[in-house]
Amino acid sequence: MRWSSRRAEVVPSPNIWYYQADYELENRAQDSGGEIWRVLREEGDWAGRDVLDVGCGDGFHLPRFARDARSVLGVEPHEPLVRSALERVRGLANVDVRLGRAQRLPVRSASVDVVHARTAYFFGPGCEPGLAEAERVLRPGGVILIVDLDVTSEPYGRWMRADLPHYDAGAVERFFARAGFGCRRVATQWRFATAADLEAVLKIEFSKRVAEQAIAESLQRNGNRERDLTLPVGYRVHARVKPTGLVLPGHSVPSSGAEDSSSSSPRMP
Repeated sequence: MRWSSRRAEVVPSPNIWYYQADYELENRAQDSGGEIWRVLREEGDWAGRDVLDVGCGDGFHLPRFARDARSVLGVEPHEPLVRSALERVRGLANVDVRLGRAQRLPVRSASVDVVHARTAYFFGPGCEPGLAEAERVLRPGGVILIVDLDVTSEPYGRWMRADLPHYDAGAVERFFARAGFGCRRVATQWRFATAADLEAVLKIEFSKRVAEQAIAESLQRNGNRERDLTLPVGYRVHARVKPTGLVLPGHSVPSSGAEDSSSSSPRMP
């Protein structure tokens, strides 16, 4: 991995890079009621369109898009995850996966209709290069859909704030608003088959101290039962449509300046 003197080109994910099996449990638990998918569909329906999933990890979401998209491309910077993603989508003729970074997408200009990123790279100030790349590869009328965790939502947000005391959720929301994005808050339920699954997931998302607190609270919330546990988790969906014509003065959507560039990823305890 090459490191820039100013910032890392690729920041290792503290969860899926090192705990892929446990992260698979997390992916399966998330959004059990399909609320995020419902909001994404309302903001940018991908039926019959070309989809790019940035930071696709091991490809968990690619088959869902492939059900009715014309084509789906996953881009992921971590080569072992690229291999896992390719294995996951084997047999899906309309899906491909490429090694690449959000700042330098291996995608032709104006070649996709939907750019999707879920809890990957686009965490607020500092992600301007990736936003510029997303804008480049989008066709006019295409949409950028960014899903991130809502740090103001309880109880998950409180645990995140304990691990990330300098993360400013308001600054992140202002950043995306200035960049022309709308923001929709989405309340979801994570659902775990067993208490052991819940514990494994929380241990890869938080520091040891915070994870222990989160596990204890979650078990108590579920009556200390061993099976079929739920956990409320809030998200934000940021969406921006690329203009189809001339942009009038005062209505430009891209953002050029970064404020509070010290804001860190809410997935990086």
